[in-house]
Amino acid sequence: MTGEPELFDPDAHEPVIERAWDAHRARAAIGAIVAETESAFEHESLWPPHPLDEEEDDEPPLGRVASLYLGAAGVIWALHALRRAGPADPGRDWGEVAVTLPERYRREPDFPDVGVVPSLWMGEAGILLVAHTLAPSRWQEEWLLEAVRANVENPTWELMWGSPGTMLAAQVMYERTGAECWRAAWSDSADRLWDEWRGDLWEQDLYGRRQHILGPAHGFAGEVLALARGDLLDGTRRLELERRAAAVLAKYALRVGGLAQWRPSLEPSSQPRRTQWCHGAPGIVASLASLAPHDGRLTDLLVAGGELTWRAGPLKKGASLCHGTAGNGYAFLKLFERTGDELWLRRARAFAMHAIEQVERTSAHYGRGRHSLWTGDPGTALYLSSCLTATAAFPTLDTF
Repeated sequence: MTGEPELFDPDAHEPVIERAWDAHRARAAIGAIVAETESAFEHESLWPPHPLDEEEDDEPPLGRVASLYLGAAGVIWALHALRRAGPADPGRDWGEVAVTLPERYRREPDFPDVGVVPSLWMGEAGILLVAHTLAPSRWQEEWLLEAVRANVENPTWELMWGSPGTMLAAQVMYERTGAECWRAAWSDSADRLWDEWRGDLWEQDLYGRRQHILGPAHGFAGEVLALARGDLLDGTRRLELERRAAAVLAKYALRVGGLAQWRPSLEPSSQPRRTQWCHGAPGIVASLASLAPHDGRLTDLLVAGGELTWRAGPLKKGASLCHGTAGNGYAFLKLFERTGDELWLRRARAFAMHAIEQVERTSAHYGRGRHSLWTGDPGTALYLSSCLTATAAFPTLDTF
């Protein structure tokens, strides 16, 4: 189709395999991922970073990793969530390991050059939230409340490092405890985030660069998700949020025929058009498909983003949530939830079958699994589980 290369980079994708959905194979793949992940655990090194994670050149260098995004906390959360969902065997109780991670992180931060940070994905907020999920105690709540409060004015207004991520932690804790301190902590961050929304997009001070980013990991879609999740935002602001968010999506959508794409940021970039959860149409759709209004214009735009994701095909990078086939597949599950059209569930399950083969290929090549929630095999197992149950809740963001 004329114009398609302008919306996505064909060299970053591969054709989806022609294999019928097989629930038994999906369950077997989940079981294999869980078994390999558990067998790879070592008490001292936890789950060492995968070579593919260490090759990333746009992040600080890794130490021994405990965090939610790349490290042990995320792996433990995934194993726990898989057992709650049913496809994985009972196996080990990881609570005894989870409760040791906050102290360990303070002694040995994941990013030694950065130090201890309150971040949900890269710092102690996520580690504490996982510990509280498996083996709750009062000290975890005290430390976590301090982390949320410390992150209110973080100039990275995004999920990975900034206050939108720790807002999510505060909301989860409010849902668990009903304590007003969590509602107040959430509101402090929400008010500050709202005040910073001065144009179409928030301006990020991220890795030494100022940018206006659209995707969920570092930008607009994640900030809107953090404000819209649950029912803590008051009614007037919610209506304004939905109106402004829909207008921004329409304004910055790149359209060719029935396809829609969103570039990573408003600033010029040397990166090709990314079509993955963290940047591009899949993440926009997966993060905002639950957004009201459910009118035809917004739905048509989100469907066009889903069509672009399908047309591009699975990512060659692999099967992961953040920048892989599984993360892209959640766009289809969200559209199935929004529209009720079975086409999207079939497409989600087609990506699931492809993701299984990608995990198997990568594991065979490296002789080991990739042990992280957002970039590795446990996140893919969660996607397979979602395809089995035909549910769209995105791990840690929609459900914790």
